[in-house]
Amino acid sequence: MCSKPSVAGFRSPESLVRNVYAYYGDRTSALSSGLPHDAETIRQFFDPSLWDAWRAPTKAPYDFLVQSTSWKLGAVSISILRKQFDKTYVTAIFDNKGKPVTMNFILVNGGDGWVIYDVESPHDSLRDFLAQYRN
Repeated sequence: MCSKPSVAGFRSPESLVRNVYAYYGDRTSALSSGLPHDAETIRQFFDPSLWDAWRAPTKAPYDFLVQSTSWKLGAVSISILRKQFDKTYVTAIFDNKGKPVTMNFILVNGGDGWVIYDVESPHDSLRDFLAQYRN
């Protein structure tokens, strides 16, 4: 039996962001304990330029994608802000334990589908955050 390699990316920018936050549930299973750092998840969700940074162990003080060490997310509102050259900017707005959070995803279509190039919070970017807290 031959196994097929996993396909990278998602069919639309919105589905990519929706699938990121599907991992932020009640922590009763691996599927609800935050976006994993394993090879399959990395290939599926991230641009190759972020693979090493997401995979590397970090001493991060919180989960960047929810801006907190813990979470109880309300409904996630997802909308495309703009399309500019090869990038699409998507905003995700949600409450985490009653605190409003806005994250801006910078996505690229990697040929196999949409992947994350970077994510920006009002204070930082995922790339800078991962570099800052790398072991």
